[in-house]
Amino acid sequence: MKNKLKVYRAMRDYTQEALAQQLGVTRQTIVSIENGKYDPSIRLAFKIAALFQVKIEDVFTPEK
Repeated sequence: MKNKLKVYRAMRDYTQEALAQQLGVTRQTIVSIENGKYDPSIRLAFKIAALFQVKIEDVFTPEK
């Protein structure tokens, strides 16, 4: 799954560590999501979208 997490994180000036703390996950989880090595659970995807006040589809898009 493709994602724009790094873009949204940069728009808020969050470090990976700060975002991880806000979401209750590790920094490594954020790194893995940003690098496309890990797809978040639906619960985590909702938390991310809510934090940035956008739809899940704005952050995550399925690969074709």
